[in-house]
Amino acid sequence: MTPAQARARFRGGLVTPTAGWCDGATQANLITVPRAQAWDFLLFAQRNPKPCPVLDVLDAGAVTGPLMPDGDVRTDLPLYRVYVDGEQVAETPDVSEWWRADLVSFLIGCSFTFERALGSAGVPVRHVEQGVNVPMYRTSWRCREAGAVAGPLVVSMRWVPADLVATAVAVTARYPAVHGAPVHTGDPRELGIADLDSPDYGDPVRPEPGDVPVFWACGVTPQAAVVESRPPLAIAHAPGHMLITDARDDDHRI
Repeated sequence: MTPAQARARFRGGLVTPTAGWCDGATQANLITVPRAQAWDFLLFAQRNPKPCPVLDVLDAGAVTGPLMPDGDVRTDLPLYRVYVDGEQVAETPDVSEWWRADLVSFLIGCSFTFERALGSAGVPVRHVEQGVNVPMYRTSWRCREAGAVAGPLVVSMRWVPADLVATAVAVTARYPAVHGAPVHTGDPRELGIADLDSPDYGDPVRPEPGDVPVFWACGVTPQAAVVESRPPLAIAHAPGHMLITDARDDDHRI
């Protein structure tokens, strides 16, 4: 399936996490805020490039761009979340009714992009094997603030066999535009995470014997900042339900 075909299916109403979709196509997180708040969000991303690697920024009111020239950021993700004054008020497959001419959309790199490379290197991707969404957690680590925008680091977690952790680090380090190398391996308490079976976003994933938890910075971080910083309106992807772009994973490999 091509990215355009996938977007058409989502536009038609299909709701599903996108891990494993459109092999080799770059997936992106979405955060959309009014133009009055966009500079602070751009500065927040610049100051926190691990969780917020910017792939593109659309003009105010624009709904498409070079990463999906036939796409529409209002309809072409499988599921969205809408926030008003930092409170989630809707989860919907279409945000057209919320759209305004002053909204600026940021496309943020997604760690699903490097999962194909992990698999090719022999590193299992457990959430894909188990058919569930990747688990994500708010941490006690703070991002660097930018104007009115502040919030915690959010991480995604993948169980990795202990003897393949070094491989996973080396593979993902070659994708800095989509979060790059892990930020932590091992004890989740060092990140302020109390229970891996209770993710803040996504689904719990069952480890196999010999697996250890490995944590990557996550593009849901801007949503945690929305909750804390309370802009008047924000639109984002529902965690794990990404924008599939026409860009290729290898475009982001060094």
